[in-house]
Formats: sequence, C-alpha cells, structure tokens
Amino acid sequence: MFNSLKDHVTSKAARMHCNQLLARYGTVQDLHIDSARRSMEIVCLLEGETSPITVTVERYEITDAGGEKSVHIEASRCSRPWVQHFLEDHLHGRKFPLPSWAAAAL
Repeated sequence: MFNSLKDHVTSKAARMHCNQLLARYGTVQDLHIDSARRSMEIVCLLEGETSPITVTVERYEITDAGGEKSVHIEASRCSRPWVQHFLEDHLHGRKFPLPSWAAAAL
C-alpha cells in the first residue's frame, strides 16, 4: 500500500516535471510509475499528432555515482514506430540525472 501511494505521488510530480522539460514538443497527459517493477507508462500528445502516444518504459535502473542519482532506461516500447526508433537511438543505454525529489522517491 505504501509503495502504491508513493508511486502515485511521484507519478504526479514526474508528470509536472516532464511537462516543463517537453513543453516545446507537446504535453504529458498521464504518467504512471511502478517502482516495484521498475517500469513507467507515459501518455503524451505531441505537437502535430492527432492522437496521444503511449511510451512504456519496461525496465529502468537507478544508479548512484558519487552521491548523484541517475535513471538508466534499459528497455521501452512505443505505439509509434518513429518514436520507438528515437527512443532506441537516444534514450536506451544513457543515464539521465534525477532531480533530488525523484531520486528520493524512486
């Protein structure tokens, strides 16, 4: 129950954070984090698209190097092939720094 509540609160904060980062490209309409399974589901409406797309992060890891926490996306899938290719080319295998509130929650 605690993990479910924590994931719900973290998901809302992550959606707001992602909307700030991605404002130029569209909006994140929904974002769900499942920290027990280390997965996420993100629903976005991108500029120029007529319907939302869904990105599922099937597996992520949190790493800690010198007190700096990062998220490492290991596997994902998307409802649009061009976005899937973009994720594979620019997201998979890279580490992204986490804000302090996210590092504590995940």
